[in-house]
Amino acid sequence: MHEVKKVGVVGAGQMGGGIAQIAAVKGFETVVYDAFEASIERCQAGHAKRLAREVVKDRLTQAQVDDAMCRLTYACDLHALDGVDIVIEAATEDEALKRELFGTLAGFKGEPILATNTSSISITTIAAATGEAASRVVGMHFFNPVPVMKLVEVIRGVQTDAGVVDRVVSLAEAMGKTPLAANARAGFVSNRVLMPMINEAFYAWMEGVAEPEAIDGIMKLGCNFPMGPLRLADFIGLDTCAHIMNVLADGLNSDRYRPCPLLKQLVTAGRLGDKSGRGVFEY
Repeated sequence: MHEVKKVGVVGAGQMGGGIAQIAAVKGFETVVYDAFEASIERCQAGHAKRLAREVVKDRLTQAQVDDAMCRLTYACDLHALDGVDIVIEAATEDEALKRELFGTLAGFKGEPILATNTSSISITTIAAATGEAASRVVGMHFFNPVPVMKLVEVIRGVQTDAGVVDRVVSLAEAMGKTPLAANARAGFVSNRVLMPMINEAFYAWMEGVAEPEAIDGIMKLGCNFPMGPLRLADFIGLDTCAHIMNVLADGLNSDRYRPCPLLKQLVTAGRLGDKSGRGVFEY
């Protein structure tokens, strides 16, 4: 299998934009696709702003930033990804959407690796939509904010070829990340461990064990967490947390993973966290 030289990214949001940025900075020709032109424009402006900040902080030279920007291409046509060596999908966390997308990508020339940045959806389920290309489907789960967080969970589905996993591990290392492997189970490792903890923090609040500030303070000071579980839920997005918990409950066939009633109430009320200005806390 040939070396990865050209990277395609599906989704120009926070995650996709971050993945594209580090790929370009590390020397990969990078194509960013999004169906919405406004998203592409925001992504391009965000890259320019964040990379300029890296120069100010002496983390990159102006020449390195100029080179990275030259390696970035932006497109609203999915077929702009034709000919890349790997497609990293960072679209909305919707199983039906991902299956449809991967079914289309499976037919692209060059037989690229098809990687998904999903945080919880089964790699095997996504791969099943690609027919004979299932061996090329793999999980490549980055963490937010992508330019800062070192971890990449590399998820092998039932059908994933071992050589594909090796190439993705090598790519993650070349992008300056630390790849760690997990098998295709709902939530993988990170969310299977993290989301029940976040959910339990909501139950502790709902049941009057302590107020949010105390819950987060105890976990930060007592467990040396950099961020309390309720603050982290706001950062992730309460709707996203609830969605992942439901995916866990369905995938593991256990209602113990269902979101706490208080969490569901906040989502229904539109209190989604940082992105709405109010969740557990106000911003």
